[in-house]
Formats: sequence, C-alpha cells, structure tokens
Amino acid sequence: MQRLYSTGLLYLNSTLQGLLPGDNLVWEIDTDNHYNYFIQFFLKEAQNQKKTLIYFHFSGDEPLLTESVTRKVITLDPLRGFEHFVSDIVDIIEANGDKAWYVFDCLSPLAKVWYSDRMMANFFMVVCPLVLRLQSLAYFAIYKHLHSNHATDTIYATAQIIIEVWNHQGDYYLQPHRVEHRFSPTLFMLHILKPDGQLVPITNSAQTADVVAQVKQPLLNFTIQRYGPWTASYREAETLIEELNRGISKETEAKALFERLLHMVITRQTSFLPLARKYFTLSFLTDVLKRLIGSGLIGGKARGILLAQLILKGSHPRWSTILESHDSFFIGSDVFYTFVIQNDCWWLRRKRGSMEEILANARIARERILKGTFLDYIVLQFREMLEYFGQAPIIVRSSSIQEDSYGNAFSGKYESVFCANQGNLDERLAAFLDAVRQVYASSLNEDALMYRLHHGLLHEDEQMALLVQRVSGDVWGAYFFPPAAGVGFSYNPFVWNPTIDPHAGVLRLAFGLGTRAVDRLDDDYIRIVALNAPLSRPEKDREETKKHTQRKVDLINLKDNCFETIPVRDALSLLPESLRPYFCQIDQEAASRARELGLPEKSACQVDFSELFQKTDFCERMRELLQVLEKAYEHPVDVEFTVNCILSDEGTLKDYRINLVQCRPFQVKLMGSGSLGILPSNISKEHLFLRSDGPIVGRSVAAPIARLVYVSSRAYTALSEQDKYALARLIGQVAHPRESQPYGSQAASVHPEGIVMLVGPGRWGTSTPSMGVPVTFNDIKEVKVLVELALMHEGLVPDVSLGTHFFNDLVEMDMLYFAVFPERKHCKFNEDFVQYAQKVLHLVPPENELWASVLTVLESTDHSELRLYADATDQKAICYLVTQSPGQALPQQP
Repeated sequence: MQRLYSTGLLYLNSTLQGLLPGDNLVWEIDTDNHYNYFIQFFLKEAQNQKKTLIYFHFSGDEPLLTESVTRKVITLDPLRGFEHFVSDIVDIIEANGDKAWYVFDCLSPLAKVWYSDRMMANFFMVVCPLVLRLQSLAYFAIYKHLHSNHATDTIYATAQIIIEVWNHQGDYYLQPHRVEHRFSPTLFMLHILKPDGQLVPITNSAQTADVVAQVKQPLLNFTIQRYGPWTASYREAETLIEELNRGISKETEAKALFERLLHMVITRQTSFLPLARKYFTLSFLTDVLKRLIGSGLIGGKARGILLAQLILKGSHPRWSTILESHDSFFIGSDVFYTFVIQNDCWWLRRKRGSMEEILANARIARERILKGTFLDYIVLQFREMLEYFGQAPIIVRSSSIQEDSYGNAFSGKYESVFCANQGNLDERLAAFLDAVRQVYASSLNEDALMYRLHHGLLHEDEQMALLVQRVSGDVWGAYFFPPAAGVGFSYNPFVWNPTIDPHAGVLRLAFGLGTRAVDRLDDDYIRIVALNAPLSRPEKDREETKKHTQRKVDLINLKDNCFETIPVRDALSLLPESLRPYFCQIDQEAASRARELGLPEKSACQVDFSELFQKTDFCERMRELLQVLEKAYEHPVDVEFTVNCILSDEGTLKDYRINLVQCRPFQVKLMGSGSLGILPSNISKEHLFLRSDGPIVGRSVAAPIARLVYVSSRAYTALSEQDKYALARLIGQVAHPRESQPYGSQAASVHPEGIVMLVGPGRWGTSTPSMGVPVTFNDIKEVKVLVELALMHEGLVPDVSLGTHFFNDLVEMDMLYFAVFPERKHCKFNEDFVQYAQKVLHLVPPENELWASVLTVLESTDHSELRLYADATDQKAICYLVTQSPGQALPQQP
C-alpha cells in the first residue's frame, strides 16, 4: 500500500485524502499571505516526517521562510536566465531527492522577469516531473486569473493537485480543481476554512456563488476561443473603461463600442433593444464576454435573466442581497452553427420543400446532432467551465435568439437538461457534451418547427445559444434541490374569488426543482398562490385541498448521478425539523391513522408553504419583484425562480435567497370589464351539456361554438397507449377547420372564424397518456376553448395549467381553459347530451368507424347551435344547446 503524507492541516488532509509521494501541489492565490498560511503547516509536517524543507526564494520580496536546522533557504536570481535558474534548482533537487520536501516562491513573477508565460510553464514542466519521479513533495503558487492559457494549461496538465484560495468577507475558502488519483462526493466543492481548522464543504448554491462569482478577470482561455473582432472588441472595451475611470473623455467612442457589443452579444431584435440600451452598460457587457464560450449572441433566455437582475438591483439596493449571485456561462450561437456545419447537418436543417420534407430532414439531422463532435478548443472551454463549477449540479438550457421574445415565448419547445455533475472531470465532461447535443437536437423537434410555422418564424434565423447555470439549492442527504421553486406572473389570469387582485400577481409553487411547476407530467398538483391573498386557495373545500396536494418531488440524486423523482414525504423528511414547517404541514387526521398503523408521521405531511407566507416576507418580495419588472417592461411578465434557504449553525432558517432563472414578456390578454349579458335560466335538462364553477383561466366568452370535438372518457381509457397517441394526432386534424379533413368523408362546414371547443377527460397536453390526451401545440393551435373533465379514474382531476409551458401556449393562442368536476354540487356534465345533440347538430363522421366510439365531432347549423357562457371573473361557465322551430330565428346572445 502506497504511503500517504499530510499537508499538516488535519481537515485539508482529510479532504484531499492525503498527499501521495510525488505530489506537486499548486495554490492559486490572490496574495502571498494566503500561500504563507499553508506553507507553515507543511513545514511542521516536514519536521514531523524528518524531512528537510528546501525553500527556493526568487521573488525579490521578503522571504516566506527563514533558514534553520530543519530548513534551507536557497536564494536564486531569475535574471541570470532560464537555463541557469532551472539548472540550479534541478541540481539541488536531484542531490536531495525524497529526503527533502520543496517550497517555491509564487511563480507568477517569473513570467514578468522572462517576459513570457510560456517560459514560466516550461520551468514548471521541468521541475514538476522531477519531483514526481523522485517521489518527493513540492508546493507552488501562482496568482489567480493573471496568466494566459500557455501557462495555465501546462500547469493544470502537469500538477497532481491544484487548489484555488478565496478570501470573502474575511473568511478563507478553498476549492480543489484537480486532485489526481483521489475522489469523493464533495472533493471539488468550495470549502470554508473555519477558525478551528475545519474544512467544511459549501453545499448551498447561493453561498457558493457569493464567493466565486466575484471574479473580474476572464475565466476561460480568452485569446484562443474567439475570432479577431471579438478579441479586439473586448480589449478595446477594457482600455476604454480604464480611460473613462481615469477621467479621460471617451464618451463618443464608448457609446459606439457599446452599440456594437450590444448587437454582437445581446440582441439584434428591435423590440428588445430599447430596454437593453436603458439597463446594460459597457462594463456589464465586458463581464458577459468573460463568461462567453465561443462567439455569437447569448440568446433570449440569457438576456432576459441578465436584464431582470439589472432592473431589480437598479430599483433598490436590497435586491443585491435578496437575489442569488449570477455566475452562469453562455455558449454563443456561433458554436451551434459551427457544430451543425462540422457535423454535416446544415443542408438538412435548411428549410426547403414541403413541411413533410422539412420534418423528415429534421429527423435525420437530430440523429447526427446526437452523435456529433465538437471542435477541440470548444471542448477545452467546456472543461475549464466544469472546473469552475466543481461538483455543483448544473443545467444546460436552451437560449435561442427567438426565445422569450415579445409574442413568441417558445415555452417548453426546446429542452433543458440537468447534469448532476458528479464523478471525475472526464465523466462530467462526457455527460455535459451529451446534454449540449440533446438541447441542440431539440431545436429541430417537430413541435418546435410547427410552433415556428404557426408564428411565421419557420424561415427566420433561429440560432441556438445555450445558458449553463448552477442549479440553485442545497444538499439534503444524498439529494440536491431547492426547498421551493416555481413560476410567477405579474398579472393573474385566474381570479377564483372576488378578493383576488389580478394585478397583484400569482405564483405556481412547487417543493423541489421547478420542473413540476412548468411541466404537466402526471397526476400531481402544485400550489397556486395569489400574491395579495396567499392563504386563499382555489379549492372549494378541505377535502379538495387535501386531494390537490403535491405528492412527488423532482430532485438530483448525487449518489446515482441522475435526475430523479421521489415521494414528497421522503424529501421533506430530509430537511431539518425546524425548517420543515415552512414548506409543509401535518394533516392531523392522517397522522393519527399513521400512528395507528405504526407508520411514521412524515407520511401525513402535506406541501403547503403557509408558514413561508406568514413568517417571512416572501410574498411581499415576489409581488414587488413582479411589479418592478412589469413596470420596466411596460408589459406583464412571466418569471421562473427558486427559493434557497440560508441556515444558521443551529439549522434554523436564517434567511432566504431568490434565484431568478427566467424572465420574459407574458402574452396574456387582459380581461375586459364589459358585461357578458344575462345567462338564460330556463335551459332544459337535455339541452345542457356542461356547467363549471372553475377553475376558469382566460378571457371571458359569450359566443356560439362552431365545432365541438369531444373525447369519451370510457372509450379513451380502454385504448392502448399507441392508440391514445394516434387519437391525439387525429384530434389535430379535426381541430383545424380551415385545413383539409381526412377524418371524415364530408368536408368541414364550420365558418373559418368560428370557435372550436375541445372537451375531454384528464389533462390535455400531458406527456403521460394514462392521465389525459397527449396532444401537442400543433394539434390544438386552432382551438379556442379547452375543457378538461375529471372523469378518467379515482384520484385524477384536472390541474390548473397556470404557469406550465402548456399554459403559455394557451395564453399565446388566446385560448380559454376551464375544468369540470362532475361530483361538485354546482357542476354538471351531461354525457347523454352528446348522443342527443347528434339529432340536431351536424355530425362529422370518421372514415374509420373504430374511432366513432371515442371521438365525436359536432358542428352548429343554421337552425341549431351550441353556446358557451364563461365568466373568468365569477368563475362560472355553461355550455348548452339552442334550437329553433321551423321559420324561427335563433335567439340572440344573452
């Protein structure tokens, strides 16, 4: 078994799992004082091991160590030249071998003396392998973020251990970036050095970002990653900023350069440029460049986050402490173009021919993209970025240049991929490259292409930039997640009782990762929060509230290195007992039953957030956040966020941080104040189709229904999964009255401007066919009214789509959504109506009779029509049949 040595610091030694004979340890420091601290412990350990410590002094400053019986100081003059300098050091090391350990002054001054980073690296390449071969130990240091890749790449490739030292608000932090032949789940995390010598991993994303996001220099190999104009523009900006800071008049040049960088990096969209000019600065743009991999635009999602942070921090200083520090990286849109061309996908991606041909080519291109390779210098940038993040979980998010714009949000059309980011650097890099390929491939998925076609963007330039973010949250047991995350709207389109102020905003809040707040996955439920009345709930009674609670939580499994979903009670039990009440409450009846059965009380926990609302200022802060952003945008906004807890040493809630991970215009159509008229009260039983008391989301409607597309719950449940997907595509045909209808042998008679209403069981747009009909955006893009029936199976009811990607599609299409709960007192669903209405309305029969039992398509005629009355303010909706006797006109709208 190979012998292990110590650094002299017990907890550092434990973190590194000891020093191996031959280790060269490089400290990345800000000042020599940081380095000297660790040298003193190394010196004591050398004495304990009866090793002579040889200190090579050449910096020109005061020596870090003095000579004594147990240590020697060798003073060298680098001005004699590289050859003499290195030869003298080699002679001494060869003469002493493993009987001595070695400490060197900080190497950075050598680059200045020899006018070359490369020569400093050459020195390291001679000495470091020699120490390794002789099985001794050596300490080196370099100043952080000072040297070019010519030096740092060599040092990183040659040294066995590299540790970065941070000093933040008087505390020391260490982050190992390279530790050869050793690994642990927390090895590459940021660690805080406690006064008693303890070295504690920082697992909380907010606390980590506070320390490491303060870097002012470029974090990546800046000179090799860009083409001429990019490097020149960056250098020009740095020079201009320095001159402006010295009081030199350069405002005209700075304004011209700012405009150039704005178009190069942020956006060329005329709708966004006024906001960008108002809030971005030249200095801020250079900071973006420092975190840009490759060249090109950073895309819509990235620019939205940056803009929102600047707006908030400019509105009040407190937002600098409330918001989690931003330390994301941007992969420029040019990297995507290069990848597409290098992997022979450009011609396939070219939008020519029929839509069928375009989709067929896109499928081939996606396959090539998923197997594609990257240029070497881009992979090098990715490696350096992963070294910066260490083992912190990250997410690779789409940030296309059209995304999150006015009028087209692209909600959920492109993928985002979580990387647990565990394992050694090569393993983490391989997983990251797969994630990038997956997001790139999603730019050519069918739903995205049909969305672009619908919005007239199919032939517009759509480059895919990427945003790489540190996942917000903390380590709880073997899992990583934030205690809360969700989406927020500055305007609330779901007013379920008169106390709700729609202009106060609304949240859709989930425990754990925010994925459950934006995706309609299965039979789970998310907390809807009206910010002016956060304790008010849309459920009608206590039993409904208990039924509509979150049962599953999405999180990152650090042990298995994957994204995972587990029961929410298991995740809640991982939180400190003092923290748990902020996010859940105990159902006393369920707790009593659990005790009787000998089960733990955690099984009776229900996600609630009530104490978070009552004992913190969270709702006030979120309301302010949304209103400040809406005022700046001059438009309602839609945000995604996480809530991260900062704990005291005792494990109690000390503070919380909000991480804003998305901001974009919200395309909601504000509800008008005009009257809908009086609802007829004498509707006969056979003429009533359905009645709802909510939830109703969207603009109120009182109008005829030109076409009803109805899916039978019983027949749908009996279908195979394959047939359920086939039905979804069939609905896509019959829901488009202006297109040809292969569904039936008769041509569609519906008026082009008529309202199409879709009624069916469970959740429309779910990715789980057992929970509802898995229609896509393209299938329902012409639908104006969407109705969900709580009829599929016990325990499954519609979920208010508010805040999901699916809901954003409904908003963009100005679609009215409501649900019907037949078991409620004031709700009604008359299934016999469908059979009765076929006698007076126009039935569009299917070509294949196999679909007749599951899908019914009815159209209003000149003598009979369906009518819908839906009041989003009063949360009431009714759909009924109106007929006329021969020679009579249909009654007027109420």
